[in-house]
Amino acid sequence: MNSELTVTFLGTGTSQGIPVIGSDHPVCNSTNFKDKRLRVSVLLRWDAFIYVIDCGPDFRQQMLRENVKRLDGVLLTHEHSDHTAGLDDIRPFNFMQGKSIPFYAHQRVFESLTERFAYIFATENKYPGAPSITAIEIDKHTPFTISGKKVIPIEAFHATLPVLGFRVGDFTYLTDVKTISDEEAEKVKGSKVLVINALREERHYSHFNIEEALEFVEKVKPKKTYFTHISHVMGFHEEVEKKLPANVHLAYDTLTISI
Repeated sequence: MNSELTVTFLGTGTSQGIPVIGSDHPVCNSTNFKDKRLRVSVLLRWDAFIYVIDCGPDFRQQMLRENVKRLDGVLLTHEHSDHTAGLDDIRPFNFMQGKSIPFYAHQRVFESLTERFAYIFATENKYPGAPSITAIEIDKHTPFTISGKKVIPIEAFHATLPVLGFRVGDFTYLTDVKTISDEEAEKVKGSKVLVINALREERHYSHFNIEEALEFVEKVKPKKTYFTHISHVMGFHEEVEKKLPANVHLAYDTLTISI
C-alpha cells in the first residue's frame, strides 16, 4: 500500500513542556504559539488509519486539539513518563471502538509499564473501566507491519538507555537520541523526511544538542529534517529557525507535513 503519509506534530517540547511551570524565562513568556510546546509525539495518518508515536502526559489534550475520533495503534519509543504517562487516556478509544488498542514497544518498556500501570495489565479482577491494550513486542532486528505499512525499528541510546525510532516508508522518527551506531544509522539513509531531537545549544548528557543533531543530519543526508524535543533554552522559534540550514527546520506543535 503506497498511500500518502501525513504527519502532525502533536508535541515538540522536552520533558517539562514549554512554558515550564514557574519559569520566567523569555521563551516561556513568549506569545508566539510556536514557542508553546507540549510533550513530544506525532500523529501518523494514511487512508483511514491513524497511529500515534508516544502518548505522554499531554495525550488527551493533543487528541482533543486534533479532533481524533479513532486510533489504530500506538508506537512507543521508550518508557519515560514524557512519552508514556498518557496511557490511561486511551480509554475513550476502547469505548468508541469496542476493542483493545495495539501498543508496539520493546519488552523492557512493557515490563516498566506493567509496574507503573498494574491495573491496566492485570490478568485477574481487572477493573471493568480500565484501559485495554494489546501489547506487541518489537525489537531493533525485526520490521513489522501496521495497516499495510512496513515499519523499520531503529535503535539509538538515550544516555545508556536503548530507545527505538521508527522508519515508515520515506519518513523516519527518532527522539531522545544521544548516540546511534553506524549500523542503525544506515537504516535512516534515503529518508525524505527525518525528525530528530535537538534539545538546546549546550551539550547534554542524554540528548543531541543542535550541533550533534546537525552532524547526524549531515551523516544520513535526508532531503528535509525537522528538529523536535526542544527546550526553552534553545531560544525563540523564529530566531533559531533563521540560523538553520535551508533543509532543516524547527518543528512546532500542530505542524502537518506530507511525505
